[in-house]
Order: sequence, then structure tokens, then C-alpha cells
Amino acid sequence: MNVLVLLHGGGPGVDAASNWAPVRPRLEAGFRCLAPDLLGFGTRIAGGAGLRGPVAWARARARQVLDLLDDHGLRRVHVVGNSAAGGAAALALMAEAPDRVERAVLMGGAGTGPAPSTVPFYDEPTRETMRATLARLVADERTHGDLLDDLAGTRLERALQPGAEAAFRSMFDPDPDPDHRPGVHPERIETPVLVLHGERDRVNPVGVSARLAEALPHGRLEVVAGAGHWIHVDRPDEFCTAVTGFLSA
Repeated sequence: MNVLVLLHGGGPGVDAASNWAPVRPRLEAGFRCLAPDLLGFGTRIAGGAGLRGPVAWARARARQVLDLLDDHGLRRVHVVGNSAAGGAAALALMAEAPDRVERAVLMGGAGTGPAPSTVPFYDEPTRETMRATLARLVADERTHGDLLDDLAGTRLERALQPGAEAAFRSMFDPDPDPDHRPGVHPERIETPVLVLHGERDRVNPVGVSARLAEALPHGRLEVVAGAGHWIHVDRPDEFCTAVTGFLSA
């Protein structure tokens, strides 16, 4: 069975289990799935001590994935990278170890869009602001009220763990060498890539993913109708169909 590595997004308090819960059971029908907590999140909050800026974090997470593959004796895998954490890590992985990734799916711009003007959530870390942060990730929060309520509590608890805020803020520090930011040179990535973007994404416009797909030598853009930034939450059936179809081609 082909192995699929699922790299979660980068919101405050995220972990792999909650990020992929809406779609992992269906993906596991066709793939052996590995879903690690990325450095700086979940069980790996302290794992990125000393890192500063998106480039350093993306490269460290790419090395984390390579270590994971080596630990499992895996030579070549498929990858799904979600947004500015998982997507950027996937880009760094394909740039640094292209022989280890057979095909990849990138979501929500993969960290190639403009940086936010302020660090999300932590200036006012309450349950209400966490829920508002999460609500922005779906197309219509009224459709996912119970899920957002549940996640707001669990993610607030994780976001307030010792070291979580410092790690998160350091991910937004200026890059000392922005020319090496993942996604700056996608023309060098030869891996076949499906770039997914929600039609109603309120985090990044579709144009961010369109530019990324156009720059990738073997990139293809698919816009998911009715979905927000969390494509796999808003449109899980369409998401799984697109991912499994592309990775199985």
C-alpha cells in the first residue's frame, strides 16, 4: 500500500490528529497514512527551539519528515501539505529531497502568500478569539458551529501550553534570507503537484495558488467550489476524491 504523509496546517493550537480527523479514515482506505505533529505544534512544541522565520521552520520540518521516513524505512512517499506549515514544509521537502516524494498535494497557497500583518490570536488569547480565528478558516461558520465550539476549547488549551506562544511567534519573524523561502523558486521542483484552493478562502485569494501552480513545472490548480481555507472540512468528499484521484494516477 502506498504511503501518504499528511502535514497539518499552522494555526495556533493545531495538532495532526484534529487537523486530519474529517478525512483521515477515508484516506486510509487507499493509503497507509502517517500524520506527525510538526515542530512547534502538538507534541512537538519544544522541538523547534531556536528557529526563527518561515524559512528555518519549513526546512526544519522537512528534515523532520525525512527522519520520519528513515525511521519507517520508507524510500518514497506521497505528501499532502496544508497551508503555511504543512504546505511550506512539503515545498521545502521537495526542493531538498526530490527523490523522496512521488506526488504532492498542496493546500491554501502552501505559505506562498503574503505574511499576515499581525501574529494571529496571541495578542488576545481567549476562547472567543480562538473561535473567531478558526471560523475564518471555513466558508460559513454556521455550517460547522459544533465543530468550531469543540475545537476552540481544545486548541486554546494547547495554544496556552508553556512554550507554545514563543514558538508560534518565532514562525513570523523576518527571514534573514527570504530568497530561500519555500515557494520562491517553485520552478526548480520537478515533482507532480496538485494545488488545491477553496473558492471561498478568506485567508488567501485563489490567485496565490494559481501563481504557485503556474510556476511549478508539473503543477495543476484545482479550485474547490464552496470551500474555504479548510477545504477538507468544508468539502471532505470533494477533497478526498481529488487527492486520491491525483495520487493514484
